[in-house]
Amino acid sequence: MSDLRHHGDREATAGLVDFAVNVHPAPMPPWLHTAIAASMTDLARYPDAAPAEAALADCHRRDPADVLATSGAAEAFTLVARLRRWRRPVVVHPQFTEPDVALQAAGTTPVHVSLNIDCLFTLDPTHVPDDADLVVVGNPTNPTGVRHPAAALRSLTRPGRLVVVDEAFNDDGAETLADAPVPGLLVVRSLTKLWAIAGLRAGYVLGEPDTVAALRELQPPWSVSTPAAAAMVACTSDAARIEAQVRDARVAAWRDHLQHGLTEAGIPHVPSTAPFVLARPGAGVHAALRARGFALRRCDTFPGLDDSWVRIAVRPPEVSAPLLDAMEALADVT
Repeated sequence: MSDLRHHGDREATAGLVDFAVNVHPAPMPPWLHTAIAASMTDLARYPDAAPAEAALADCHRRDPADVLATSGAAEAFTLVARLRRWRRPVVVHPQFTEPDVALQAAGTTPVHVSLNIDCLFTLDPTHVPDDADLVVVGNPTNPTGVRHPAAALRSLTRPGRLVVVDEAFNDDGAETLADAPVPGLLVVRSLTKLWAIAGLRAGYVLGEPDTVAALRELQPPWSVSTPAAAAMVACTSDAARIEAQVRDARVAAWRDHLQHGLTEAGIPHVPSTAPFVLARPGAGVHAALRARGFALRRCDTFPGLDDSWVRIAVRPPEVSAPLLDAMEALADVT
């Protein structure tokens, strides 16, 4: 379990250029900073997430009963793992490892449906066992950056099964399942990546009212802090929608630059729709780049990948260029 608990923040240590943590490199916008700062005057009161859940529901055109605010997306996986005694939970890998950790902590060992480079890490729904009563899949998936068609994920639902779709990196809304209720489907979302507030822990789930209510019963009291709730409200504003489009476009352009550079350097990589790119420069390159001052996310802790893979967070071209030069030089040596 120790390897499954390895995340990018362990890689991004002092003195290294951070390509390991998938948080937007620009600081939070002024309007978000103002909202969070204003909430600090109300810290003597216990937090109330209801206004945040109402705002999130309105943003997704859902009923407030469909929404549960959480302490980051990671808390949602802990709640799901404890929701019931899962008979045959399935986690589609490679992907974010906290669902595995949460299920194991709850006393259940998940079955893995493993995707690979031969299918470009794209899910074939027929590979999910028919008797699975829980299915967890990312969209777009961390660390592959692959985005599965919404129709394929909807096809996984059936009576007696809960399908959990992790949309923590779905900032542009493509193939999202968050905006319309689907029986048997739970969508997990995060606000911490795009808005650079990972330390605030702001996430939420969208699902059927009965499921959301059951998850709420398992949640510790006051799990979502007053500043986190204020951030959730602010991130549903008109200013947020405009700024999100700007940030999404900027990330897409930076990602194109990074992927073009990897291609030019002859480094295999998976076409990405996320703020990171999964590349395969070879065993030993992660450590060699670290010695040259670059922190990348090692990928041998993701089930289905080995130490020949790295995940590279998308950064502005002037930041990515020295990394690409270093990777090309190492590729020439090997």
